[in-house]
Amino acid sequence: MPHFNFDDQIASEPEAVREVVGRVAVPPLDPGRPLVFTGIGTSLHACRVAATWVNRVSSGRLHPLVLEAHEFGLMGPIRPEDQIIVVSHRGTKIYPNKVLERAQAAGASTVLVTGFGVEHPLGDRVLRTCRDETASTHSVSYVSALAALGILVADLLGEEGRELRAAIGDVPEAMRRTLKLPIPQRVVETVADGAQILLTGYGLDVITAEEAALKLKEGAYLWAEGMSVEFALHGTPAVFGPSTVAITLSPAENDGGRTLALQGLLREVGVSVFSCGSAEQSDLRFVEVNPLVRPLVSIIPLQRLTAEVARVRGTNPDTTREDIEPWASAIKRVKL
Repeated sequence: MPHFNFDDQIASEPEAVREVVGRVAVPPLDPGRPLVFTGIGTSLHACRVAATWVNRVSSGRLHPLVLEAHEFGLMGPIRPEDQIIVVSHRGTKIYPNKVLERAQAAGASTVLVTGFGVEHPLGDRVLRTCRDETASTHSVSYVSALAALGILVADLLGEEGRELRAAIGDVPEAMRRTLKLPIPQRVVETVADGAQILLTGYGLDVITAEEAALKLKEGAYLWAEGMSVEFALHGTPAVFGPSTVAITLSPAENDGGRTLALQGLLREVGVSVFSCGSAEQSDLRFVEVNPLVRPLVSIIPLQRLTAEVARVRGTNPDTTREDIEPWASAIKRVKL
């Protein structure tokens, strides 16, 4: 069975996060000024986690905005008092850089969270994450961006952020232990045979579900969709059936029994259902951590699942079809 660069990137995550925690010098932000987080794809998922942290850790006092960089790079007001945090894996994409250009023209302050690939990237201040990934299905750049954003948020909120800062420090060890947990072959084979893959979560786990769905698209070439458990109960059941495979993230907080309700509904209409959580009986497991930092750890079994499904299906998470026609030519014609 093939070994992917993607495997190596996932294995590097504990050390990458440890390095970020030890290295990042956080630029001062003003909690009294507007905060806007922006990115695309996986980077946008990291932005949404960061914005949730700001809101929760400040006990709802702060309400940051999250915008996709494509839209924000082309329209929408930017004011001099805005503080704009841009997340970009390599710092080379068109629209995150357009946001930075627009912000500079408006006199707003900017922070860029990015890797080491571009020596002099745009942005008033730069938080470096990790070396550029060799797999196009991103993994380590996501969790290292989350680590940098977590430190940024924790320092922004001062005393309120101490719990978050401490929890991030515990993440590398939890990651190392999670990487040693098995990925059951029965889960791999069932997902590999699925026509549509559903991933659901509650709270921060919704973002993890959406990020995992993107990994399965990129790495295993499967149509997957991530959503909240409540969304999955409204209208969406009309498309569920025996060809659907569902992975439900077990909630860290009270979800009103909705995950259990969804699991029952899914099984009743013939869907194969697997759980992902920290409990020993979970089908896909990760080590329990402070609920605030679950996104850095809970994504690991789902990233690893993507790699295992790719091996079964004969796909390549390192290239996301950029080495196969007609995808190769079609994708290369669109500048990202």
